Amino acid sequence: MNLAGYIPESIVDGLGLRAVIFISGCFHNCPGCHSPHTHDKGYGREFTEEKQWEIINDIKTNPLLSGITLSGGDCFFSAKEVIQFVVKLKNEIPNINIWAYTGFTIEQLMSKQDSKYRLLEMCDVLVDGRFVLEERDLTLKYRGSRNQRIINIRESMKQNKVVLYES
Repeated sequence: MNLAGYIPESIVDGLGLRAVIFISGCFHNCPGCHSPHTHDKGYGREFTEEKQWEIINDIKTNPLLSGITLSGGDCFFSAKEVIQFVVKLKNEIPNINIWAYTGFTIEQLMSKQDSKYRLLEMCDVLVDGRFVLEERDLTLKYRGSRNQRIINIRESMKQNKVVLYES
């Protein structure tokens, strides 16, 4: 798995001040994507054990953070590897709030009991759906196009239906 980038503090990638981890690799190929360079799984540098711990320690020592955001590319294309990172992170910071961005819908992620589903279970909020250029709307918070939803994962799983996140 490759790391496409890391931003220690962001206010545009979810509610509050968040650390953002960009994972390389995306095969949705949405026209108008704001980060097409991250589509290649080989982009960036290897997300080594050492780099993972460096980021975890950085997050752990920043008391101002509200949580982290997994972005990309699309972290769900590397779900097995991302899970390993999230497990380490949660062992160090058990109650950390995790947002994830994906071109998959929550329905697609919940339809199979696989690594994508397991990663979904570890997150709190999901911004789902492919970016659709014709539905682009710069006034939306935390998403790029009107078709994308901000979903409360815990409540959605509990109620077995999509429950939108309310900030």
